[in-house]
Amino acid sequence: MKNTTKRIFENLFCEHVILECVKNDIESAYEIIKTCYAGKKKTLICGNGGSASDSEHIVGEFMKGFMLKRPISSEFKEKLRKIKNSGNIKNTEINQNIAEMLQEPLRSISLVSHSSLITAVSNDIGGDMIFAQQVYGYMDAGDVLVALSTSGNAGNVVNAAITAKAMNGKVIAITGQTGGKLKDICDATIRLPAFETYKIQEYTLPVYHALCAMIENDFFGD
Repeated sequence: MKNTTKRIFENLFCEHVILECVKNDIESAYEIIKTCYAGKKKTLICGNGGSASDSEHIVGEFMKGFMLKRPISSEFKEKLRKIKNSGNIKNTEINQNIAEMLQEPLRSISLVSHSSLITAVSNDIGGDMIFAQQVYGYMDAGDVLVALSTSGNAGNVVNAAITAKAMNGKVIAITGQTGGKLKDICDATIRLPAFETYKIQEYTLPVYHALCAMIENDFFGD
């Protein structure tokens, strides 16, 4: 872990002392995600209700700059410059603009965001399969599923975790204190120190913000 990454990690517990009890689990989750991205793999994120919103939030932090700038490579900028455009706009102007605005992603997919697919799976197969079906379609060996469930028992999230393991993926869960069924399936389970759904969700935000900042710093920091 870089010194600058370690400072992000330690700052989480300075600001949220109550999370000290899951420090090792958060570090384990970080190592799994770091290995995933170092291997040019991707993350898949899922959850229900408030956790669905968190799923989209996490993807938003991974897929573009979060705390740092992420300029694209000079090699890809050169490829953009070589693309010809039709019409009256000079290709050098528009392509240079694209090159300056694009940001390097940490590839991530929110499994809660495909409404037509989700409703088709729910109607034709079953609601408990809406995430598992996508995991089966999207996951490659070495990818990571981040499974969010305050109880740890959400059927569609548990099914997704089981499917991910069968696909030779890694699974990280963020749950409440009991861990539910997910704790027995996952490679790392962050069991947040609360039982009430709203309180678990309140602790979830600083945890994944820290993880996103740590991973970004490892790949794009000085």
